[in-house]
Amino acid sequence: MSRVGRMPIMVPPSVVVNIKGSVVTVKGGKGELCRSFNPDLAIALSDNNLTVSRPSDSKEHRSLHGLTRSLLANMIEGVASGFEKNLEIVGVGYKVEKAGDNLMFRIGFSHPVEVSPLPGVFLATEGANRIKVSGIDKEVVGEMAAKIRAIRPPDAYKGKGIRYVGERVRLKPGKSKQSGK
Repeated sequence: MSRVGRMPIMVPPSVVVNIKGSVVTVKGGKGELCRSFNPDLAIALSDNNLTVSRPSDSKEHRSLHGLTRSLLANMIEGVASGFEKNLEIVGVGYKVEKAGDNLMFRIGFSHPVEVSPLPGVFLATEGANRIKVSGIDKEVVGEMAAKIRAIRPPDAYKGKGIRYVGERVRLKPGKSKQSGK
């Protein structure tokens, strides 16, 4: 039995879960998420506990068991409290500005780069070099943060660029002087 898949999911009182066949809808204070799962897996709600069970021990069912449970847990956590990713910009003269819903990056290119948020994602700036990406869907929040980071990933020699807060960038040594020639 999957260690992740067999753990029950506690549903907070502020969250409402609707199960219709293989489609699960979760409503909470932050919003509503709906997702369709594999119809082979059984999803049941009893006493504010959500459980996922599989019909057999085939490889496909074993792999979907833990995945389905994790996706359901993320949906419940998302509508209850939401998700956020924080990024920082490192580099002299690098900055970000809020322009309506979009962000305008000035990060060493000949032109400013404008980024618009994906549906269901909110972008905020904290100062000139911090970005907060938030939303209720963990997958979309992570995708938006990765797209922003991909605009100017951290440089391996100086460490300049966009990185996650707390991300450690390993710097390579620069060229060294050759002796004898």
